[in-house]
Amino acid sequence: MNNKRTTWDELKKDMTALSPDDWDEIDLKVKIVGEILKARQEENLTQRALEELSGVRQPMIARIENGNTDPQLGTVLKILRSLGKTLAVVDIPLSPMPE
Repeated sequence: MNNKRTTWDELKKDMTALSPDDWDEIDLKVKIVGEILKARQEENLTQRALEELSGVRQPMIARIENGNTDPQLGTVLKILRSLGKTLAVVDIPLSPMPE
């Protein structure tokens, strides 16, 4: 069995069936979950403590952090708010259209 850790970028190279829009969505979800996990750890909070602050149940927080669920926006906002964070809508650079 190969126990070598694979990075997200390495995994993406092996997956070709997804569209650029699919990749954008996946990348955004990975970044949001990563920020939630990073912020929780920086605050030295357990998932249970984050449950108490956010009102989001610990099992849901675990599923979000493990990538086992696609949470509703309201749930993400509750968690982020309790960590002193929020989401922002920003313009994205447009890619040139293929000829």
